[in-house]
Amino acid sequence: MSVVPSASQRRVDTSIAAFFDVDNTLLPGEASEVGFFRWLRRRGVVGRPEAYASVVWWLRHLPSLSLQPLRERKLYLAGKPAQVIESLGEEFCREALCPRVSPAAMTAIERHRNEGHLVILLTGSLDFLMEPIADSLQVDRCVASQLEQMEGVYTGQVVPPLPYGDGKLTYVRRLAEELDLDLTACFAYGDSPGDRAVLSAVGHPTVVNPIRGMSRVARRNGWPMVSWR
Repeated sequence: MSVVPSASQRRVDTSIAAFFDVDNTLLPGEASEVGFFRWLRRRGVVGRPEAYASVVWWLRHLPSLSLQPLRERKLYLAGKPAQVIESLGEEFCREALCPRVSPAAMTAIERHRNEGHLVILLTGSLDFLMEPIADSLQVDRCVASQLEQMEGVYTGQVVPPLPYGDGKLTYVRRLAEELDLDLTACFAYGDSPGDRAVLSAVGHPTVVNPIRGMSRVARRNGWPMVSWR
């Protein structure tokens, strides 16, 4: 679990947290990694071979038109030096991602902070892309995907569990135990089926910018829906 140290690491006397997804929730629109791949390609860091390797891997592990194989392996970064990629990732984040944070999302974060709640980012995106956002927003924790390294080089494998779907719920339960959280009093914000398990686990779920059938899920469960742009 990637944890961003901040003022958030203090002991806070609260049993309530607000969990925020990032892609298409805090950051409306395109997934952060899609933009990062294009950004790296323009700089000649990745290109067709990396894209081809990812597509081949996906086709070989394609049980049901799922993108899960690509979430679990980042072959476009396999063999790349971690120090170089992380430095580029921080530059990309500050240039292209931080300015995209929704004003409505910032308002929600500030509201939770003023109410004394812990603010936790929970995302399947890469940790080094998320840490500048977490630092800028001064959140308490940031849980994101970590890439496996061997001798300072990425293998392309994500360290399990992946913070997506049931993996997100695993992290929420760990944090609930560590921080003594009352999940029935906690809040969660997410946009896609990958957030459904966490939304179901808290007392105050909200679907943001719903995609891939989440509007129907929200209506069926009586969950509020909002648009953050």
